[in-house]
Amino acid sequence: MSDCVLDENEMARYVRQALEEYFVHLDGEAPACDLYEMVMNCVEKPLIERVLTQVGGNQTRAADMLGINRNTLRKKMAQHGIM
Repeated sequence: MSDCVLDENEMARYVRQALEEYFVHLDGEAPACDLYEMVMNCVEKPLIERVLTQVGGNQTRAADMLGINRNTLRKKMAQHGIM
């Protein structure tokens, strides 16, 4: 489990860095969209794609790895155009 904590910290660092750059580009302006939704959409699609690649496209194994229900995975795949 300690590996997950290390990975989480590393991923959090990448997200923080991306957000810092995003706000620099905004140059003091407010975001034009829901920031939470934007970040979740930016992270969720590549996460699902990479996990599916890791498990050879097996949706049951991918859902287990992601800690979500297989039907939820399928719904998210459809939302992101992942087939």
